[in-house]
Amino acid sequence: SLDLIKYVDSNFEGPSLLPDDPEKRKFAEELFSYSDTFNITVYGSFKGDPAKEAGPCFDYLEKALHKFDDGPFLLGQLSLVDIAYIPFVERAQIFLSEVIKYDITAGRPKLAAWIEELNQVDAYKQTKLKDPKGLVELYKIRYMVPYAEHFVLI
Repeated sequence: SLDLIKYVDSNFEGPSLLPDDPEKRKFAEELFSYSDTFNITVYGSFKGDPAKEAGPCFDYLEKALHKFDDGPFLLGQLSLVDIAYIPFVERAQIFLSEVIKYDITAGRPKLAAWIEELNQVDAYKQTKLKDPKGLVELYKIRYMVPYAEHFVLI
């Protein structure tokens, strides 16, 4: 949760994962505010037309990645914002690619580079999804099987 990662960042030793730059902090709050919309829209699109419905969410991230040119991450350098988004982007990318054949990085070079850069971060590599096939099967059941099919009529 956003509250949890903010708490950990502000209450434990080590470098902060929020920049001191006021402009970057303001943009971080904008991105945090958008995260619920992002997740609801992207995951809701699994029952409809993901390219049409979720595409604008990935376009939003692509545009956000153009704001600062001092690194490949959402605020330039790795931050809490990247940590907040990447698990959801990772899972959506796996499902959309495998089941819908929709490449979220097509035409979004900054998004592709961002995912690739995060995949090189040791701390993130340790938390990455270990069973992509299991995720796909779970999401197929959760998002693609009509509710009524879960019941057997007697």
